[in-house]
Amino acid sequence: MKKILFTVILFWGTFMFAQEALTYQKPPQEILELAEAPLAPSMRMDENGENFVFLYRSNFKNIEELSETEMRLGGLRINPKTNISSRQRYFTNIKVRVGRTSKEETAAGLPENGRYSNFSWSPNQKMMAFTNTVSNGVELWILDIEAKAVKKITDATLNANTGMPFSWFKDSNSLLVKTISKDKKPLIDTKTAVPTGPTISVSEQGVKAQNRTYQDLLKNKSDEHNFEQLALAELHKVDLNGNKIVWKGNDMYRGMSFSPDGDYILVTTIEKPFSYLVPYSRFPSKTTIYNADGNLIKTMLEIPLIEDLPKGFMAVRKGKRNLSWRADKPATLFWCEALDEGDPAKEVDFRDEVFELNTPFDGKATSIVKTIGRFSGIQWGNSSTAIAYDYWWNTRNTKTYIFNPSNNSVNPKIISDRNYQDTYSDPGNFVTKRNEFGRNTLSINKDKAYLIGDGYSKSGKFPFVDEFSLKNLKTKRLYQSKLTDKVEGIIDALDIKKGEIIVRIESKNEYPNYYIRNIKRSLNPVSLTTFENPFKSIQNVHKEVIKYKRDDGLELSGTLYLPTNYEKGKKYPMVMWAYPE
Repeated sequence: MKKILFTVILFWGTFMFAQEALTYQKPPQEILELAEAPLAPSMRMDENGENFVFLYRSNFKNIEELSETEMRLGGLRINPKTNISSRQRYFTNIKVRVGRTSKEETAAGLPENGRYSNFSWSPNQKMMAFTNTVSNGVELWILDIEAKAVKKITDATLNANTGMPFSWFKDSNSLLVKTISKDKKPLIDTKTAVPTGPTISVSEQGVKAQNRTYQDLLKNKSDEHNFEQLALAELHKVDLNGNKIVWKGNDMYRGMSFSPDGDYILVTTIEKPFSYLVPYSRFPSKTTIYNADGNLIKTMLEIPLIEDLPKGFMAVRKGKRNLSWRADKPATLFWCEALDEGDPAKEVDFRDEVFELNTPFDGKATSIVKTIGRFSGIQWGNSSTAIAYDYWWNTRNTKTYIFNPSNNSVNPKIISDRNYQDTYSDPGNFVTKRNEFGRNTLSINKDKAYLIGDGYSKSGKFPFVDEFSLKNLKTKRLYQSKLTDKVEGIIDALDIKKGEIIVRIESKNEYPNYYIRNIKRSLNPVSLTTFENPFKSIQNVHKEVIKYKRDDGLELSGTLYLPTNYEKGKKYPMVMWAYPE
């Protein structure tokens, strides 16, 4: 009996020691190299296709990132120590190429272990602004394209909790930046704080309100306090040397948008009361127009708390929605309004009507188009041509309209009417180019526009370029990929008049790389990049889909991978990973 007891105690002591010494383990070097191999970089290109920025990131977050604090408030998931979304994906390296045929180089001056996001070209495209997240906050940095170098222009004071924390002024010499409020109060630790009273929700008698189930809503007064402190910010005008002046004081800023000519700014703020039923996007808000110096021009929109809407996924609120700037005019606002009072159960000929209002924003708004379904956006072209889109969730229908925004007496024409879940029938997206305001508008050449599509079919994916006649509304195929042993994707049109497009090509054994393809010439695409395949050691692994029937007749499938040195007839150990779909 004593012998047995001794054995048990010895085992327990060994077990406790093993637990104390246990740390995270790493796999063999061969596997680690594959796991840590960087993904194919994302490419940002200037309008002339001469200068390129390549952004690299890892496929995984490290232990430190996964262990960071997260607060879930009003539909947001925030890291309260860094003041940016806790789910933000970061790039870890930046390379620059000046000239198509040059070699990309790592940007000089990058901080060690940087975490980069929120990249934005300057209006003159000579620079690119981005944020770097450090342990105590978010910094603003500038990349000088020609110098291939970066520099920090603010400390870790940016407030990115409610989205993009900066926007360029038109002169490319300054940025409008959201910074943490100097009056920010300490956050309440809701795990230890003692409630001072009950949480009370008041329902208006006789009013029925049906809402979806939302995640991460506010639950009590402590949550309200924390949300307000994390949303509070100041707006500063910061120049490229880091000099700053206060542009606007404390408020809960949700968004800011410059007019195309840079003379006006739409600023949207979150207002009170908050809600425990809906996320912050449905809290009260106010949208105001200021000039570039910060002087008040006009309050354009005040939206009350939206807790009750008619029944249905296509229900919307009454009043102005989707307030934004026309991309083809210096300073013209447009928005839509529901013609069915936001109630999808009402039978009407048109669901939404779109209006525009020119500067100085004190005249009468002009109706420019009506949509049969819910309005979802406009691709602006010029004074006589624009493309509008709508959708209707109940039928999965989407329509595309071509219309004259200067003449509402001419009925818009429907150029596409399809099920948006049917990828085979997708006509593609219209090609755009930067206009004199630096905004993307339709690329129009002698009454011709252009479409780029993914080209999904039963036979595979074969992307295409179509020419679209603005007169007879017919399309003509200019190019379609014929690659069957590789996958080609059309990234953008470089110069559609010359037939130059940017494509990305990859295959089972060929790492993704970018090329310039001329669809007017029968030439091989010209290589833009020559990224090495980090998975060379396994590129010849055999892969096939196998199918079999279970005893009850249900067909199952699986993907079988065989080692590079596989010999038929020889037995090998197998690792099986099974999971339900």
